[in-house]
Amino acid sequence: MAWRGDAYAGWQMQPKVRTIQGDIERALAKLCGIPGPVRVSATGRTDSGVHAEMQIIAFRLPVERLPYQVVAGINRHTDDDIVCLAAEPVADDFSPRSWTKEKLYRYRILNRIQSCPFRVGLVWHLKPHLDVDAMSAAVPALVGQHDYASFRASGCSAKTTIRTIEDAQVRRVENDEIQVDFIGHGFLRHQVRIMVGTLVDVGLGRTADHSIGEIRDALDRERAGRTAPAHGLTLVHVEMLDSARPYDT
Repeated sequence: MAWRGDAYAGWQMQPKVRTIQGDIERALAKLCGIPGPVRVSATGRTDSGVHAEMQIIAFRLPVERLPYQVVAGINRHTDDDIVCLAAEPVADDFSPRSWTKEKLYRYRILNRIQSCPFRVGLVWHLKPHLDVDAMSAAVPALVGQHDYASFRASGCSAKTTIRTIEDAQVRRVENDEIQVDFIGHGFLRHQVRIMVGTLVDVGLGRTADHSIGEIRDALDRERAGRTAPAHGLTLVHVEMLDSARPYDT
């Protein structure tokens, strides 16, 4: 699945608001010709306004449908900002969350005075110049297995704040854009956005690049930077395992 998250209150079903999960479940019900929704699960939740270029979801249909019919049916019964890219049968014990190996999240920052009409809603537009070298020097402190409590939003329901980030990079690309990538199995609520906000403080000279490890080890949300806006974040890729493994959230 892929989607643009502007119009949705995130992935997870919620009462009285429109969500990605809700729209897909209703689309599958229409595909199957039944009144109730077809429950779906995903590799993880995405926040309100966050985009996805690739997400893996799973569901069991009450009637037989071929993969091409599933793709066509979802795309017919959802708006153009939600797209099913492909479908295939899976084992009965398949669970997107427990079969996830790693996910790549990318945060995009437009760093110049002028905005870009073609990237509105897809990037965080910051006019002050960001020192990408300083941000790059700081980002290794956010890689590895650590307690990331300093980068967890309030209301996070995770059982543990220990996470493993396999890789993280900051780079300036063409068209005045800075991209920040994080690869890991799972993330805390708003973790990527808070880490990006903290790196932006480094880029603005408000926080020293060598202090990121101290902020991390303080286990105090007040020590970290602001939460970057949701619309700059995209789930780019999900890598799956060949079989399930337990994952304690």
